Amino acid sequence: MNRKIRYTGKKPEREVFEIFNSTMRELIEDDPHVIYLDADLMGSLKTQELWRAFPKNVFNTGIQEANMIGVACGMYLNGMKPYVHSFAPFTSRRVFDQVFLSIAYAEKSVRVIGSDAGIMATHNGGTHMCFEDVAMMRTVPEACVVDVSDPVMCAEFLKETKERPGLTFLRMPRRDLPDIYCPGTRFEEGKGMVLREGGDVTLIGCGIMVATCLQAAEALRQEGIEARVIDIVTIKPLDRELVLESAVKTGAVVTAENANVIGGLGSAVTEYLAMERPTRVLRVGIEDTFGRVGVESFLREAYGLTAEHIASEAKRAIALKN
Repeated sequence: MNRKIRYTGKKPEREVFEIFNSTMRELIEDDPHVIYLDADLMGSLKTQELWRAFPKNVFNTGIQEANMIGVACGMYLNGMKPYVHSFAPFTSRRVFDQVFLSIAYAEKSVRVIGSDAGIMATHNGGTHMCFEDVAMMRTVPEACVVDVSDPVMCAEFLKETKERPGLTFLRMPRRDLPDIYCPGTRFEEGKGMVLREGGDVTLIGCGIMVATCLQAAEALRQEGIEARVIDIVTIKPLDRELVLESAVKTGAVVTAENANVIGGLGSAVTEYLAMERPTRVLRVGIEDTFGRVGVESFLREAYGLTAEHIASEAKRAIALKN
């Protein structure tokens, strides 16, 4: 196991929304040009205290996500460094034209945060259950697309992208994201992290599925199968070098994502390997369907986002390779 890893499978020391708030407070205190905009969801991320502490840096724009993007772009033109937040469907599909044109095409620097992506919308159901955001944001030229896999990564990317030009899209849950990385771990755009070594199959995960890949790898080890586990870190830009190296090393790859496999991480990996080194790749993710209401455990079973399913697909990939 990578020495930077502290995964235990237990509940996190601090929830993502707590890490988010403390990190944004640190950013604003260090740089008064940092601005946080929220589309009437301060209650969801518990940012009311942040607003009370920094009323000149924190704004509730109301349920007007497209206008919020426009306000962020205007603030950028006046020297500010905007971070904007809403639930994932409302910072992707609802405002895609504004994100594409006002931020990316116009070469403005804005960090767009989509919370409770994929099945993490749970009881909000299909209208709020965004499976297509990764596919959409991957099409934006020069965008950085991150599916946060643990609280430490959330904090680091909020900090590291403060000066990044163009569109940065961070998707993250608000809670129940297990600790994977030790505090102080640094991340680099376009560079994945090898969390576990193995030579039989490669498991490439993002977001909530990274911990699930680690669970699957442990179950496979008990059957005598050694799986290499990778947190891809940024879906775009993809760490092509690491993907290719892993494909050569193991000859079989399984991707795992809390998003539609059409256009998501699975598509990114298979598209690249099809050009560079055709490899047996199986994709675990949302299979071209809509969301539904339920608790996370039910939704994981319903959509096949479990360690058992990843392990089963890993064994199938090995069999197909052989």
